Amino acid sequence: MAKRIVKKRKLKIFNILISLLVLFGLSFCGYLISLIPIKNIIVKNTNYLNDDYILELGGIKNYPRFLLLNSSNVAKKIEKSEYISKVKIKKKLGFVLEVDVSENRALFYDISKNKYVFDDGESVVDEEISHSFRVPRLLNYVPDKKYSKFIKGMGNIKKDTLSKISDIEYQPNDYDKDRFLLYMDDGNMVYLTLTKFKMINHYNEVLSQLENHKGILYLDNGNHFQIKE
Repeated sequence: MAKRIVKKRKLKIFNILISLLVLFGLSFCGYLISLIPIKNIIVKNTNYLNDDYILELGGIKNYPRFLLLNSSNVAKKIEKSEYISKVKIKKKLGFVLEVDVSENRALFYDISKNKYVFDDGESVVDEEISHSFRVPRLLNYVPDKKYSKFIKGMGNIKKDTLSKISDIEYQPNDYDKDRFLLYMDDGNMVYLTLTKFKMINHYNEVLSQLENHKGILYLDNGNHFQIKE
């Protein structure tokens, strides 16, 4: 019977050592990179909130490690603020963090609640941040069933028109329980109903036709203007 000769394979120890060194080197480099903090934070699309407020909310004011940062958790922390509706966070090359903020829009100050009300229905008490709001005051109580519709109607008013309204009063009558009276900064008054709040956006066009007269604009029932004596 023929003998089977088995050749012993020599381990290539040098190649294994090289592979281990390369693996160790890559791991160590990865570890060092994971220690690098955020180099720059860019906060976008804020109008009345300052950057420090955003960074404080997100817990990133001290510029934590870039790679280990959980962007989703940071966004959730920032979105807890009543002033903010949505946040998008992107990591960019160069260890840059971009924070895209969508602020809530303040619509009016509710005197009966002592709070500023936003377009999403959230509200906040008067504080330093809200001092920058240029919004009308709601002078009296609005029934709960109509309040949400009122907020929606106010949300349809353009920013430049909203800034021309000084006060708002809920004034229902026997014919319409959704009737409101708007006091304008220029001395005019406007009657509106919840279904016609968008019409106030044409106020500047109407104003140009009044020939500097002051009076009451009825947009709740027809479209006519009563001149004050």
